[in-house]
Amino acid sequence: MSAFLNVENSLTGRRWVGPEDQLSRQAEALAQAADLPLPVARILAERGISPPEAAGFLSPTLREMLPDPLSLRDMALAADRLVRAATGGERIAIFADYDVDGGASAALLLDWLRRQGRDATLYIPDRIDEGYGPNAPAMAALASDHDLIVCVDCGTLSHDALAAAEDADVIVLDHHLGGETLPPALAVVNPNRMDEEGSLGHLCAAGVVFLTLVQAGRVLRAQGLSEPPLLPLLDLVALATVADVAPLTGVNRAFVRQGLAIMARRERPGLVALSDVARLDSPPTSFHLGFMIGPRVNAGGRIGRADLGARCLSATDPVQARNMAEQLDQLNRDRRAIEAAVREEALAQVEARGDAVLSWAAGEGWHPGVVGIVAARVKERSGLPSVVIGIEDGVGKGSARSVPGVDLGRAVQRLAMEGLIEKGGGHRMAAGLTVAETGIAAAMTRLAQILAPELAGRSGLGDLRISGLMEPTAATPDLMALIESAGPFGQAAPAPRFAFADLILESAATMGDNHLRAAFRVAGQKPLEAVAWGAMDSTLGPALIGARGRRFHVAGKLELFHWGGRARVRLRLDDVAEA
Repeated sequence: MSAFLNVENSLTGRRWVGPEDQLSRQAEALAQAADLPLPVARILAERGISPPEAAGFLSPTLREMLPDPLSLRDMALAADRLVRAATGGERIAIFADYDVDGGASAALLLDWLRRQGRDATLYIPDRIDEGYGPNAPAMAALASDHDLIVCVDCGTLSHDALAAAEDADVIVLDHHLGGETLPPALAVVNPNRMDEEGSLGHLCAAGVVFLTLVQAGRVLRAQGLSEPPLLPLLDLVALATVADVAPLTGVNRAFVRQGLAIMARRERPGLVALSDVARLDSPPTSFHLGFMIGPRVNAGGRIGRADLGARCLSATDPVQARNMAEQLDQLNRDRRAIEAAVREEALAQVEARGDAVLSWAAGEGWHPGVVGIVAARVKERSGLPSVVIGIEDGVGKGSARSVPGVDLGRAVQRLAMEGLIEKGGGHRMAAGLTVAETGIAAAMTRLAQILAPELAGRSGLGDLRISGLMEPTAATPDLMALIESAGPFGQAAPAPRFAFADLILESAATMGDNHLRAAFRVAGQKPLEAVAWGAMDSTLGPALIGARGRRFHVAGKLELFHWGGRARVRLRLDDVAEA
């Protein structure tokens, strides 16, 4: 197949590839049969949607897509026990992970209990002092003062820690890959248990918690008791689903679609405050959740107070929520500065090594709170699964991020089973690990060997996929509304990427610390505004600065933004090539 617009080597070193002929024909037929604009029909064709399915896909309903909670093992046990604790005045503790998924999962339970006049103790471990997941001292202390402990977004592999909770019942609501045996808990609800059939393996922990609350509602109804409304909780499920990079397919798509609509009502004080400090002045999208709100919630667990994000999400007082959101915003700024220094060193290691299967880097004193986000940046730069490890006192603690089609969590878990790392696990797209400093090189060599078959045929960043060609005048708010109806977009459901041919660069300037703002035009037409996040840290930004008046092919994803009370369309720039 010839390169799209004949772009064999863009400014970021990629070849542009357009849709296959068969897909283009399917899109054209779908556009006619379903009376849809061709750009929207292309999205549906890429998703394998037929004309009779188009209307349902564009208007998904949670009622139709919600799975039966009882399809998950131990669900009945977990829901019954949760209801018994909530209605019986028992003492409840919630032990949560320190990331967005853990914080949102905890906030879901706190909200649900609060609507029944109940409170619970929130416990989130310190990333540096306690590490990920339950630990024996914390579980023993919680068990001595509580009747029920609910572990969310953690616990599936915490055998020793859960065994320490002798004086309380423990429920695990998780989604991380399970081992051959289950921990000593009353119930372990996890679609990624080894004895599950896996159809719900794409759920994040908040999705599992929501299904548990659906089943708990059934139990309350069967007992003649009123149940708290669940739809208002979907804003939290949407945030966790996107921030945890869960695939936006199946029920996850409905979770996010409905959750974004609920978030737009601005009823949850914590999310309102976080949106305001992030200067979000338009209806939220999955992009906002993943790149503006999610990082701020995560900042507390990364370099500050571990429970701050969860407490902000569950806040009921707007003043307190605003105060916590401002603290998280400041921590996020601090995190960016720390991240920048680690990222520079990590990328230098990766580029010097030039690995073809796995990008990895390790450094003394690298803050454990930023290694995950640096791993994501390394992955974006290399196009390969990436691991970044911070070393302290001879022990490396690292985070790993994967690329579509590569199950990194299972590979890391295999390293632990083979004894090459002290512990490790996660899910398909992200994982964590602990390894002796002396064993890092051997562990990374073995990890590359494990991943090599899944990466066969790939070559780094590879091709840039283009959905189709568009004229700048076609990029209107009305078209964007139709495109958004095919969303939300994210993991496993990428937003369409359009190319615009032979545009003149009218302006290009830095924006903030490392972003780029630009405008392109066709003679006699209104300019196409563009923004490229993080472009000044790549080859793209520096190449466009000072290139005013030159002609380029540009490619990116369209988005709506609001300015001066009006909705406008701009391009989120992915790549540029000389025209």
